[in-house]
Amino acid sequence: MATEEEELVSIAPIVGPDDPRRFTDSGIEIKPLYDEDDLPDPLELGEPGEFPYSRGVHRDMYRKQLWTMRQYAGYASAKESNERYKYLLDHGSTGLSMAFDLPTQLGLDSDDPRCLGEVGRTGVAIDSIVDMRTAFDGIPLDQVSTSMTINAPASVLLLLYDLVAEEQGVPSEKLRGTTQNDILKEYIARGNFIYPPEGSMRLTTDLFAYCQENIPRWNTISISGYHFREKGCSAVQEVAFTLANGLAYVQAAIDAGLEVDDFAPRLAFFFNGHNNVFQEVAKFRAARTMWAEFMRERFGARDPRSLRLRFHTQTGGVTLTAQQPENNIVRVALQGFAAVCGGTQSLHTNGFDEALALPTERAARIALRTQQIIGHESGAADTVDPFAGSYYVESLTAEIESRSRTLIAKIDEMGGSVNAINFIKKEIEESAFGYHERYRQAQDIVVGVNKYVTEDVEVPDTLKVDQASEDAQVERLKKFKADRDQDLVTTRLDELREAARGTENLLPRIRQALKDRASMGEVCAAMRDVFGDYQPDL
Repeated sequence: MATEEEELVSIAPIVGPDDPRRFTDSGIEIKPLYDEDDLPDPLELGEPGEFPYSRGVHRDMYRKQLWTMRQYAGYASAKESNERYKYLLDHGSTGLSMAFDLPTQLGLDSDDPRCLGEVGRTGVAIDSIVDMRTAFDGIPLDQVSTSMTINAPASVLLLLYDLVAEEQGVPSEKLRGTTQNDILKEYIARGNFIYPPEGSMRLTTDLFAYCQENIPRWNTISISGYHFREKGCSAVQEVAFTLANGLAYVQAAIDAGLEVDDFAPRLAFFFNGHNNVFQEVAKFRAARTMWAEFMRERFGARDPRSLRLRFHTQTGGVTLTAQQPENNIVRVALQGFAAVCGGTQSLHTNGFDEALALPTERAARIALRTQQIIGHESGAADTVDPFAGSYYVESLTAEIESRSRTLIAKIDEMGGSVNAINFIKKEIEESAFGYHERYRQAQDIVVGVNKYVTEDVEVPDTLKVDQASEDAQVERLKKFKADRDQDLVTTRLDELREAARGTENLLPRIRQALKDRASMGEVCAAMRDVFGDYQPDL
C-alpha cells in the first residue's frame, strides 16, 4: 500500500461530509477564494499554437473550425451499425467513432464457443472484410474521419478498413481517422488484451511505420487515459499515467529504428471528461504543456507537430447514473463544455441512457445536439482558452502539472510504464476505493443517488440486441469461410506465423491474408501461436 504522503499526491482524502474543506478528486484542496497570490510565479501563458501549447495547439482554435463531433456507435450487425452511422452523419456528426463488440476486441471470431452471448452486444461484430464492407456501405471513406476503439487487433481492423477503401477506389493516403492501438492501458485498466507486451508493442510500432509510408494522414495511436478514469483514478493520475504510457510508446518506436519526427506528428491522445469543470480544463492545459516539454527535451523532437498534444475527449461513462437517468443530460453538457474550454480536438458526448444499455437513437441525437449547442450557443468557442488567467484555473493547472510530474518520475524510476503496470494498477485501485468511501459517507454528492433520491424508478426505453442477431452473424461467418480458397488462406496464415518469428513489419502480411479472405480471428490466432497469450499477475 502507498503511504499517506504518497496518496496525497494524487488522491483526495476521506474527511467526511461535515469537514468544511473541499478537495478535487486529486486531493487538491480548494480554497474559498483565489487571488493573484495564487498564480504561478512567473505566469507564462504563451500563445496558442506556440510552444508549449498550454493555451491550445492551434492559434485560432474553434474560431476557425469547430472540433470534430464524433458519436461512439456500433452494435449488433454491420448492417445495423451502418444505419446508425448514416443516421448520425445525417444529423450533423462530423466524424464516426466505431465501437466493436467484445469478441472482436479480443481477436475472436463470432463462431468461437467463448463468444456465446457476447456477439454484437457492446459494439459491432467484425469478422471479415465482408462485415467491414457492409459497415461502410454508401459512406465514402475519403469524406469521413473514422475513429476505431480497438487495441490488441488494431492493425487487423485498420487493414480491413484500408481494403474496403481500396474497393471504393479511395487511395490509402486519403484516409483520415484514428486507431486506439493503446495496449498498455489494456494491461492496466481494461483487460482486453491478447498477446504479452513484447508482441503487442511490436504490432504497435509496426503500425506506426506502416502508416507513415502508406496511410500518412492516419493517427496511429490514441494514448488513452479515459479508461484509467473509468476505473477510478483521479485527474492527476489520468494525466500522469497517460503521458507515461505515451513516453513508453515513443521510446519503443525509437528503439525499433524510427525517427521521432517521422511518427510523432500522428500520435493522438484520449481523455475522460468529468464533472468538475475547472479541474478538467486545468487537466487538459497541464497535459499539453508537459507533453510538449517531454517531446522536445527527452526525445529531441523538433517538428512542431511532434510537440502538440492533440486529443479526443469522451464524457465520463462512469459518471452516468441509472437512477434519474435524465440527470445525465446535464452532466454530459457540463463535461462537454469543460472539454471544449480545455481545447479538445474531437469530442464524443454520451447518451443519457448508457448506464442502462447502448444508446437509443433519441439519446444519441440529444448527445449530438449537446455538442452543437456548446459549439453554437454557449460562447465557449468564441475565444481561445477562455479560462486563461483565472486565479483558480491557473493555480489548478500548475498543481496538476506538479503532481503529475511526481508520479511520472516514480514510473521512470521503475523503468517506464511496461515495468510499472502493477504499480499503476495499485494506484488506480486505491483511488477508486477512496472515491467509493467518499461517496458512501456522502462527502461526495451524486445527485439522485446518495442525495435528492426519489422513490420512483425511471426506466427509459432502451436498445436491445436479441439472440437472433448473434445467430445471423455466426451464420454469415460460416458462409464466408465456406466460400473461399482454404488452401490459400492456410498458406497466408503460415506466412504470417513465419514473419512473426522474424523481425519484418507484419502489416503487409496481415493485409494479404485478409485480402485473400482470412478472418479477423484467424489472423489474430496465427500471431497468438507465435507471441502467446498474456497472463496477468493476480
